Amino acid sequence: MIIAISGINGKMGNEIYKEAKLRKYSVICGVDVKPVGEFDCPVYKNFEEIRSICDVIIDFSSPANLSSLLLFATGNAIPVVIGTTGYSDEQANQILSASEIIPVFKSDNFSPGIFAMQKAIEKIVKYVSDYDIEITEAHHNKKIDSPSGTAKQIIKTIRNSLNKEMNLKYGRTGKEKRQPDEIGVHSLRGGGVTGIHEVTFFGEKEYLSIKHVALDKSVFAEGAIKAAEFIISQPRGLYNFDNLFNYVNNNQETH
Repeated sequence: MIIAISGINGKMGNEIYKEAKLRKYSVICGVDVKPVGEFDCPVYKNFEEIRSICDVIIDFSSPANLSSLLLFATGNAIPVVIGTTGYSDEQANQILSASEIIPVFKSDNFSPGIFAMQKAIEKIVKYVSDYDIEITEAHHNKKIDSPSGTAKQIIKTIRNSLNKEMNLKYGRTGKEKRQPDEIGVHSLRGGGVTGIHEVTFFGEKEYLSIKHVALDKSVFAEGAIKAAEFIISQPRGLYNFDNLFNYVNNNQETH
């Protein structure tokens, strides 16, 4: 598999480069606003400079790069794995439009543990639907967007499972009583925290908490490479971890 990494000089880009090399894949080039780095491939400042074609692009960069990324990918029929977060609704529609031309794998978190957590939350919510729900996420002090893309996905999962619109309360201050139809969302930023997500369901006489802690960024890189391995053999469309794990499970059943 021949890979191009968008955002190669970022922390995740570096991890993906190392994971690709560990698996003996070829990284043909990187794209980054800072076109430097100790890599055995060229690093370009933008996609317009690329002259080599790859099997897949893995993007962990910035929402500002989306248009040029999708223009290059769709113009050259290259599948894309997108791990960048913080997109606007308009940009989300751009990704959806691109998926009508090429295969696109989009996820806010590439940890298998987070995927398992989401599946558990889907079931838990149905049993404690009258409990108060609070979400806390923590990340390193360099993370720009808040709440995290993963927290937003957890909110979506809870809303879909409850089948009703829940109001979001970002942080708590002043004198205000908690409402039963709200989800509290709290973001912490500090140090070098890789990623912590916790959902707590508070009842009158008990509470239930489910928590995921990422200990190392390499877990996300492994997930991104698995997504790339999967997406290069798929037809055009928008894919996520549901599709990946269904594909893996179906293949295991046939062998």
